[in-house]
Amino acid sequence: MQENDKTGPVQDDEAKKRLRGDLRSNREEAREMEPSGEDQPEPFRDPQALRTGGTPAGMTPRDVELRSEIAQYLGRHLYPTGREEVLDALRAEHAPDRLVEMARGLPADARFRNVQELAQGLGLHTETRRS
Repeated sequence: MQENDKTGPVQDDEAKKRLRGDLRSNREEAREMEPSGEDQPEPFRDPQALRTGGTPAGMTPRDVELRSEIAQYLGRHLYPTGREEVLDALRAEHAPDRLVEMARGLPADARFRNVQELAQGLGLHTETRRS
């Protein structure tokens, strides 16, 4: 049984000849960032830079990053919780040792209703409330 192709062997050979140089060179074109529009800010090119744009009042960028990282490992299902449950959950989720060490410093008898209270128990700054 013959398969239907949109191109025949002659067209395939011509396409191979046209692409042969590109296939042999195995090079990629350098990709430059396009310039910003007139009404747009210049893009920041360092992907490793600390992000500070969304830092709430009363918190440092480090506080935001740590609270976010802790929340990722603990999830929402854990609350209300205490120190031992936090430690168990961090270990079960293979959290970094630095987070486990921080959690060891939590008061043994304290209960935390959410990640905000947990962050405060860890000594992190939290958002200042508007009155």
